[in-house]
Amino acid sequence: MMRSPRALAVAVRKPNGEVALKESQWRSLSAKHRWLERPFLRGVVVLVESLVNGIDALTFSANQVFDEEEEQLGNWALAGTIAFSLGLGILLFVVLPHYLSLLLGRLGPYAFGVKSLSFHAVDGVLKLALFLGYIWLISFIKDIGRVFEYHGAEHKSIFTYEAGMDLTVENARGFSTLHPRCGTAFIIVVLLISIALFAIVFPLITPSGRETGWVLHLFFVGVKILLMLPIAGAAYELNRYASRHMDNPWLRWAIMPGMWVQHLTTREPSDDQLEIALISLKKVLALEEAQAPVK
Repeated sequence: MMRSPRALAVAVRKPNGEVALKESQWRSLSAKHRWLERPFLRGVVVLVESLVNGIDALTFSANQVFDEEEEQLGNWALAGTIAFSLGLGILLFVVLPHYLSLLLGRLGPYAFGVKSLSFHAVDGVLKLALFLGYIWLISFIKDIGRVFEYHGAEHKSIFTYEAGMDLTVENARGFSTLHPRCGTAFIIVVLLISIALFAIVFPLITPSGRETGWVLHLFFVGVKILLMLPIAGAAYELNRYASRHMDNPWLRWAIMPGMWVQHLTTREPSDDQLEIALISLKKVLALEEAQAPVK
């Protein structure tokens, strides 16, 4: 899947070797509502739109396996997939780490509560461990491995375009599968910002003398979920700025953890996969150019 400011294209190789294309004009919510383009708001919009577009692209890809006579995945299946994915993500990466941190703070050799930096540092480490472990485990699934290969093909294609080279498999082949604007890097920055923000906010909202109680911690989990929106906005701004100032060593180090994690989420693609990524990129560029105002 490739997306530009005003177009979206998805290319899929079908089992018979043919290439299926899904193309459309596209407008971000921030283009329709200009106030959403403000810093820290635009990151939230990008996150939500990327989630919806990504699942829609995967649904289109999955449907290419079916014959015309077979039942394909519809809008309800897409909505159910999004809801299940969000629920599982919240359970694994918000609820579980929080309660494990609470348990370790009570039973471990060094007691700590939700008001302490230690609690949120442990929470962050657990989130990172669960995230890396989850990615590592699903990478053994054959279909997920192919998704990671296409992820690498996407990055190589984008690098080729940014270098101003012809969009050919031969040119794309030589580029890295690791890209500084990747969503994986975004997730790591979200994690680091959340540790700092939670350490500041939770001492302010915790009732005096009350850090215990499993029900009270459901409230804390709810606060974390709500704070993910401003955290996503801040992470987007940092990633956006850092990717444009890679000559700054401090900013380069700030996004390096996300680059390292891409070794798990990307793999070296085949030439066939590079071809698909380039077809999608060419199509979205053509759609974008067609909508450009005539000078």
